[in-house]
Amino acid sequence: MAESNFVDYVKIYCRSGKGGAGSAHLHREKFITKGGPDGGDGGRGGHVILRANRNYWTLLHLKYSRHVYAGHGGSGGASRSFGKDGEDQIIEVPCGTVVFDAETGEFLCEVTEHGEEVVLLKGGRGGLGNWHFRSATNQTPRYAQPGEPAIEKTVIMELKLLADVGLVGFPNAGKSTLLSVVSAAKPKIADYPFTTLEPNLGIVSYRDNRSFVMADIPGIIEGASEGKGLGLRFLRHIERNALLLFMIPADSKDIREEYEILLNEIANFNPELLDKHRVLAITKSDMLDEELTEALKADLPAIPYVFISSVTGQGITELKDILWEELNKEDNKVASLTHRNLDFSHRVKEEDELLLAGDDDDEEEESYEEYDWDE
Repeated sequence: MAESNFVDYVKIYCRSGKGGAGSAHLHREKFITKGGPDGGDGGRGGHVILRANRNYWTLLHLKYSRHVYAGHGGSGGASRSFGKDGEDQIIEVPCGTVVFDAETGEFLCEVTEHGEEVVLLKGGRGGLGNWHFRSATNQTPRYAQPGEPAIEKTVIMELKLLADVGLVGFPNAGKSTLLSVVSAAKPKIADYPFTTLEPNLGIVSYRDNRSFVMADIPGIIEGASEGKGLGLRFLRHIERNALLLFMIPADSKDIREEYEILLNEIANFNPELLDKHRVLAITKSDMLDEELTEALKADLPAIPYVFISSVTGQGITELKDILWEELNKEDNKVASLTHRNLDFSHRVKEEDELLLAGDDDDEEEESYEEYDWDE
């Protein structure tokens, strides 16, 4: 997978900017020997902001930019001059990116709409200048607040493709072939297992200029939850799908048994996936005659099914009708997305073992105690 440009999992180090220190300056001017305190406030530290951008399709650009630093706030000056705010750092990510705390696996945020922004790490507030601390009994305060410290966090970003229909099946079940027939996508197609090594998206045209998005993920095999084959790494891409389309070839030894194996592997990855609507497509049905077709129907799972052939076009229109009907059922319209913490068994070992260098700044750390920032 190292040579692939499709990156859907990265681990990066982020640091917001620290707030600038307030000034403890006393006003001095000709003929004004005791002008009093006039120290300005420090500037706010820069935020680390996550922004969804539909022009990005993967997290490849973050794979080679592991450290994100926002700018520090400037110090306050004389004559109540405010310090400059630190520069915000905006991380552009594809729609459907989920962020987790790398240490605990806790869910932090998700962006799904183009232009949506989330403040991942807030910059420190600037310290108050001594002008704020003047009083009748302390007319020349010679102290000011330091700025709030920066926030550091190592985060994991996962890309989950946003699609309506997700294709689930064993290798060589005909998933990529179907996607190439019903959409303009051009996935790699060959006569050997695991031809698909990364997810593919396609827009499926339907009647009256309507359409829906279909996602093809690499094949699953029995024991994938234990790391066999490509494992369950790519199942994250169907967590946001409204409908799962199971694809099993007509020449399988036992269609129901293969369906149960796929269902079991999905349950091991995320039991919530079992709540999604499911449709079964029996592929390569051009090899069957009417007698064999009727015999197979007697032992199929109790879900909507259709016999199709991507080569001859058999059942493709009927499949689109079933998918559209299932997608638009009232009980299949998700009001909100369910977020869960990152399961450590689903993390990518190569990314997690990457050593992230710390901040090389030689600046001395300031003392932040003795101040109640919420006053």
